[in-house]
Amino acid sequence: MVAAATNNTWLDSMRASSPTHVKALPLSDAHNSWILRHPSALDVFDEITISSKGKQIVMFLDYDGTLSPIVDDPDRAFMSESMRATVRKVARYFPTAIVSGRCRDKFCAFERAVLCWKPWHGHQKDAEAVLFQPASEFIPMINEVYKALLEVTKSTPGARVEHNKFCVSVHFRCVDEKKWIELAKQVAMVLEGYPTLRLSQGRKVFEIRPTIKWDKGKALEFLLESLGYANCADEFPVYIGDDRTDEDAFKVLRERGQGFGIVVSKTPKDTKASYSLQEPSEVMAFLRRLVEWKKVSLRRHFRMRRRLQEIKINFPN
Repeated sequence: MVAAATNNTWLDSMRASSPTHVKALPLSDAHNSWILRHPSALDVFDEITISSKGKQIVMFLDYDGTLSPIVDDPDRAFMSESMRATVRKVARYFPTAIVSGRCRDKFCAFERAVLCWKPWHGHQKDAEAVLFQPASEFIPMINEVYKALLEVTKSTPGARVEHNKFCVSVHFRCVDEKKWIELAKQVAMVLEGYPTLRLSQGRKVFEIRPTIKWDKGKALEFLLESLGYANCADEFPVYIGDDRTDEDAFKVLRERGQGFGIVVSKTPKDTKASYSLQEPSEVMAFLRRLVEWKKVSLRRHFRMRRRLQEIKINFPN
């Protein structure tokens, strides 16, 4: 009875963190209520730009499910050419960081031309020099766990084990749901020998990482400090993400009372984000609109400067 209850708990947890893709259905009252609390960032774009007036927008972007679509093979989660071009444009106008649980070397290997973050207005630190690796001492242990998980998951068709340097991901997107409990037990069995590692869940993935106080919220705070905006009242951070791991970043922004989070989701979910977008295509539309808004703002600014200079010439002191 206890074993059955534990199995049901595992299965419920895995289902809750791994929503399936469904066809669009008529909006329910609950969905409408959720949209009222987390309106589309596209629908309230003017409200967003007004709230950032006079401040420097700093962009933080999750990768999987935000810039790239969720796919069965994590090694095929590429950004489209149009999204890649859009991110480049965003980075020209705003300090921009991509915050991902993926190994940095792997990420930069298949997104070669994308700038991981962009210095701005005098904050000219070299991106290569801004390196903080709080989990370095765990690398040998992570290597051991990766090898062990590769071995024990061989018997589960569709399971994929991904090495992300400081953590290990076990993907079950291609695993039959009837095998989910078996896979969960395999992962738990390996972790019994590593009490300093913890297990968390994302969208059809187990994440095994060190038990240190480091998450995307901490990463957000570190990047703001690296960019020189840690204690700056003139910055306006915007974080866009789709997963449970992004909630730590949304929470940080709420607690700071500066900027906001945008959750990418087609279905209602508990979130600390202020706004929502449904899918990567809407993320791209939002980013493009932000770039166009910035271009117009800059043109107005330069026209005003020229006008003031003309006035000064015509009316010297």
